Amino acid sequence: MNTLTLAWITLPFFVGFLIYLVPRLDRHLALGTALASTGYATLLLFSPTPHPLKLLDNFGVTLLVDSLTGFFVLTNALVTVGVIIYCWQTGKTAFFYGQAIILHGSVNAAFAATDFISLYVALEVLSIAAFLLIAYPRSDRSLWVGLRYLFISNVAMLFYLIGAVLVYQASHSFNFAGLREAPPEACALIFLGLLVKGGIFVSGLWLPLTHSESESPASALMSGFVVKAGVLPLVRCALLVGELDPIIRAFGVGTALLGVSYAMFEKDTKRMLAFHTVSQLGFILAAPEVGGFYALTHGLVKSSLFLIAGALPSRSFKELHQQPISTPLWIALVAASFSISGFPMLSGFGAKILTMKNLLPWQVIGMNLAALGTAVSFAKFIFLPHQGVNKPEKPGQVNRGFWIAVTFLITGLLAANLVYIDAYTLENTVKPLVTIALGWLLYWLVFRRLSVKLPRFFEQFEQLMGMMSLVLVFLFWAVFTP
Repeated sequence: MNTLTLAWITLPFFVGFLIYLVPRLDRHLALGTALASTGYATLLLFSPTPHPLKLLDNFGVTLLVDSLTGFFVLTNALVTVGVIIYCWQTGKTAFFYGQAIILHGSVNAAFAATDFISLYVALEVLSIAAFLLIAYPRSDRSLWVGLRYLFISNVAMLFYLIGAVLVYQASHSFNFAGLREAPPEACALIFLGLLVKGGIFVSGLWLPLTHSESESPASALMSGFVVKAGVLPLVRCALLVGELDPIIRAFGVGTALLGVSYAMFEKDTKRMLAFHTVSQLGFILAAPEVGGFYALTHGLVKSSLFLIAGALPSRSFKELHQQPISTPLWIALVAASFSISGFPMLSGFGAKILTMKNLLPWQVIGMNLAALGTAVSFAKFIFLPHQGVNKPEKPGQVNRGFWIAVTFLITGLLAANLVYIDAYTLENTVKPLVTIALGWLLYWLVFRRLSVKLPRFFEQFEQLMGMMSLVLVFLFWAVFTP
């Protein structure tokens, strides 16, 4: 298994560079690599025991692949497959496919890492690949958004690196388990870096602009799995060190409520989806034990929604209400929206039920409010007017590749529904339906009539630096308080 794991980690990087040498095979090589990751992830999910791999034992440089890793790797693999199929007929260059598969490999490496140095290297490679995909259109806007993302990421990782050094100083190991012996300030610095990379709470307010202003394929990759490279290490730390579990859960609840609060009032489709990425990451952290299944569900939903949003005739909900979209496009939009709202027969239902069952008592009210807000937000998509099979206003983005990719991702939601089939009891089924119905009612009676524009002050570049400082102060307080 160790040999297979090393081959799986190195394959995307080898293929990424091979694509530059054989550009005619760019799409085929990228798709084959993503499918190989799908097979490896499936093997992990059915593997009964974890598989640790020590690289530099004296320094605690280790990898670990287990069923939790399997869920995150499967998310990465399926979303990458979907995006490559989507781009198949869009004329993307070998540069795009090469960077996409290098991004895929760096995220895989981050998912497998259980030491702070391996994770640091993976996250830095990830940042460079993500920047190149964000800036791929080479417009002034895309370059600024990409550089903004890269600078914020690098600043956060400087804090992270100082924390990693403090962990080694205390435990003579870079392993995650070294946090038990590390001083509190090490935890605070490392967590700040991971919270920023994962788009968590106010330190993650870089995410809405970055995800909404990127091209649809880049948005799908970023929201589908890239941000989760900062989330899985937080989940592992919560599971390894019990004292950190309440802090991680608190950030989960706060993130879920913050993201959904913005999303309910947002009038732009892609910004609404981006804020919901923030919110849904909170659901993963709120119940670390079952975060893998929720990550898989969210990745499939959000990648399909960003691809669909790119095919809509407008990003403005106001304009979409004045020009009906085609019925097939609306059906795909509704299927994904139903899943993220927690409707039965789609994996979002089982993921939400499993998450709610693993909450602590003090989390229940906040997470139920976040679930209600999710239903309100996606009612904006569900109740869009539609008619016939009108030609889309963006015909280049609704081709055969688009439909194959969206069908593939939504089929994944139906298949993943089987992961937690025990969720289908009368009590479990009634509660989400009531929540969704109440959310739709609130949308029609209140939010549909509101015209509130929330300020973007905290999303400004200079304010994001201030948000990092505030979060760091909070973390110092949290870890020093017994």
